[in-house]
Amino acid sequence: MSEHISVLLQEAVDALSVKPNGIYVDMTLGGGGHSEQILKRLKNGRLFCFDQDEYAISKAKEKLAVFSNVTYVHSNFENLISELNELGIDKVDGVLFDLGVSSFQFDLPDRGFSYNYDAPLDMRMDQSQSLSAWEVVNKYTANQIIKLLYEYGEESFARNIAKKIIEQRNVKPINTTFELVDVIRRALPSKVLKKKGHPAKQTFQAIRIEVNHELDALKKALDDSIKIIRPSGRIVVITFHSLEDRICKKIFKSYSEIDIPKGLPIIVTEVPVLSLINKKVILPSEEELADNNRAHSAKMRVVQKNHD
Repeated sequence: MSEHISVLLQEAVDALSVKPNGIYVDMTLGGGGHSEQILKRLKNGRLFCFDQDEYAISKAKEKLAVFSNVTYVHSNFENLISELNELGIDKVDGVLFDLGVSSFQFDLPDRGFSYNYDAPLDMRMDQSQSLSAWEVVNKYTANQIIKLLYEYGEESFARNIAKKIIEQRNVKPINTTFELVDVIRRALPSKVLKKKGHPAKQTFQAIRIEVNHELDALKKALDDSIKIIRPSGRIVVITFHSLEDRICKKIFKSYSEIDIPKGLPIIVTEVPVLSLINKKVILPSEEELADNNRAHSAKMRVVQKNHD
């Protein structure tokens, strides 16, 4: 199993501008790489780490065992405000999102995240939830499958793939990742199969997003982060595909601009809720790209809160 390497590690923690006595939230604990760097910069401050994957929390606890000022929250980050309120926290100084799936989730075959291992169709980050990839593939209607492949996978051959899935499951259920990969291969034209990259990548991404409600949860978590953060606090988001980045860009833009009708002679005195720290996305360095293949699609956005 490969070690999980946090992407944009120093850049993200530097952008968070950690105050030694501040309260911070790592919304995606994962392998604990970002959390470790935040904790190294805290003195009397505290870090709250969210993850819906109990295995991720157990591994991170081993890595972060030397720190006493960390609280683990086994929950989806869309529950940010309610979970922190239960812990007596109503305001924080910074929030970090690293939206990539952890390496060990891909590298554990039985989790069913990867098209590189033959495993039961699962893909649940929270193992206690009922919806899994098996239900999506074997129970969703053709139209539902087409819609999620188009929207979440940006898959041009969504109709072909959905048709083949329905045909196959009418013979027998599609139970494993390799069975699904075989169906996808049969649905795609030879010219696509000859292209670089795995033919199942977009379909697996789409199903994973659907199973874990990733985009809806992200929208709510970003809005809630803006509500709960103190003035001068920062939100740092690392995304790994265009759908996530588009959501971040849209939400941050809406909070960082004052809507003034064109043509009206108005002097703007109002200050927007957020300021964009970086107008353009921050990308990994050439050195990081050479060392970590999973960094290639990473983009980072940083905002600072001006006022409540």
